[in-house]
Amino acid sequence: MNQNVTHNPSLYKKPFAESFEETPLLVAVLTYMGYGILTIFGYLRDFLRHWNIEKCQVAREREEQKDFVPLYQDFENFYTRNLYMRIRDNWNRPICSVPGAKMDLVERVSHDYNWTFEHTGKVVKEVINMGSYNYLGFAENVGACADAAIESTKKYGVGVGSTRCELGNLDIHEEMEQLVARFLGVESSMAFGMGFATNSMNIPALTGKGCLILSDELNHASLVLGARLSASTIRVFKHNNMQSLEKLLRDAIVHGQPRTHRPWKKILIVVEGIYSMEGSIVRLPEVIALKKRYKAYLYLDEAHSIGALGPNGRGVVDYFGLDPKDVDIMMGTFTKSFGAAGGYIGGKKELIDYLRNHSHSALYATSMSPPVAQQIITSMKIIMGEDGTTLGADRLRQLSENTTYFRRKLREMGFIIYGNDDSPVVPMMLYMPAKIGAFGREMLKRNIGTVVVGFPATPIIESRARFCISAAHTREMLNTVKRSEEPLFPSLEKPAPRYFSNHGIRRKKKKKRSGGR
Repeated sequence: MNQNVTHNPSLYKKPFAESFEETPLLVAVLTYMGYGILTIFGYLRDFLRHWNIEKCQVAREREEQKDFVPLYQDFENFYTRNLYMRIRDNWNRPICSVPGAKMDLVERVSHDYNWTFEHTGKVVKEVINMGSYNYLGFAENVGACADAAIESTKKYGVGVGSTRCELGNLDIHEEMEQLVARFLGVESSMAFGMGFATNSMNIPALTGKGCLILSDELNHASLVLGARLSASTIRVFKHNNMQSLEKLLRDAIVHGQPRTHRPWKKILIVVEGIYSMEGSIVRLPEVIALKKRYKAYLYLDEAHSIGALGPNGRGVVDYFGLDPKDVDIMMGTFTKSFGAAGGYIGGKKELIDYLRNHSHSALYATSMSPPVAQQIITSMKIIMGEDGTTLGADRLRQLSENTTYFRRKLREMGFIIYGNDDSPVVPMMLYMPAKIGAFGREMLKRNIGTVVVGFPATPIIESRARFCISAAHTREMLNTVKRSEEPLFPSLEKPAPRYFSNHGIRRKKKKKRSGGR
């Protein structure tokens, strides 16, 4: 991934470096060849299905409706039935335990090439969980959080049955929002029952026609959807590229709106703290500097960074030692580091009061479940040290140590990994389509649960496995994920790390994105 970036050492209080190694040419060629072969065989299978030689099990247009506008997108169906189905068994695996550092999976088999699954009745025990966003290990059914949630359930019940603006506003919701605001260091905050809706339903309340949204090209789908629903003009800048962002800001100020050239009503910069597919951390000091220079607004999505970064666990703002007041809209979720559900928006009191009256998610969505709110309160107090223990600080330190150790060991073994050294999201590159399914299955055979990702969630030649490190992981667990003595593919002469990390292939020079040195 080649990028020209702006270096501004004066804005950084400590070194900031990220590496994204380019795909080796031979690997790229072989990857395209793999997809090409799969596509050819896909068309052959479709030909057989057309003549009823092979059974077709996908949704299709009815014969009597063939002259109407098609209900299904042909290529999307082609990809699903001929490529995705081959490796579908790697996703949607049922879990029958707490998804903590280890978990239990329901065993299932397929007799029709992954079109349908049948549960065998067996349970795969003690699978090391390397896929959940349980950064601080609060996804557990014992301990202070679980006990507090049980007491809250006894007092309030599980469901509220109303929206916040009607009869669903409980005192525990008020307490939680005040705590969140204090934790973030902002004037006020507001909580929502769903993290995805926090973005998709609140961005339309903040911007509209005549406004400009400048969005990082790797922003999450919830941010993209919210920007589209807002009816604002959207322009995309290259990931973490401050030159690209500044050019868009400068052009927006100089030229204004299309056709009329009137000034934009608002210019909103939308970025994430940690990018969940890249393991990359936003260059926040430079973004804030540009935002101030061009009088724009900043929307920061800290879904993956809140609780996982910074000496106090307060996210990317804390990580860089910045003033929270420099971020206009601070968004985050409770679904990851806090082991709960929902999301929040923090900022000035005027902003939050406005959202309470204009946000669709606030006006029409059911209130957050009381035990979920209690889980957030208890875990946040532990992180802040207000429970009278050092458990929060210990978990933050353990997460940092686990992240550094795991990334260092993978690099020493020769794997190509992406992102920042401090990011608990660790993408490990697989590239070839055949490796996606094979890696997930072979890791599960070794009692390791991983997330494998391919096109269209990633570029076609950048398929990967994504590890999410947790404070609950022990050094023994992390070592288990490392190379074992047994080859990952016994049928291959070469051992797995050599196969997966492309040893023996001449690599292009590693590109480093660095600042603050």
